[in-house]
Amino acid sequence: MATSTHVVMGQNPPTEAEPKYGGFTRFEIELEFVQSLANPYFLNHLASQKLLSEPTFVAYLAYLQYWTRPPYVKYLNYPGPTLKNLKLLQEERFRQEIISPELVQALAAEGMKASVDWHKDEGL
Repeated sequence: MATSTHVVMGQNPPTEAEPKYGGFTRFEIELEFVQSLANPYFLNHLASQKLLSEPTFVAYLAYLQYWTRPPYVKYLNYPGPTLKNLKLLQEERFRQEIISPELVQALAAEGMKASVDWHKDEGL
């Protein structure tokens, strides 16, 4: 996470007019990363790599809270689970417990149920 050091030190959220990293803007990279937080299996992977106990990474997760506010929230494809998990990741207990396969399965099942319910409500 090359950007985590300078963003934690008080940088503002990215803008559209910025340098590219590997052909992508910081905005695009952070958008892709924050959206991946909707996936409980990815959260489990982060925990298994011990990233969720690294102070710098935890600070990066706190920095990503800007995605909860306009204008950034409108760019999220799955705002419900993305923002829910981003909020949960602010809690140390959740960062420790997401290593549990049972919690991962429960979150995945909850997401599937929410998706099915949404489609029923929409008449699809």
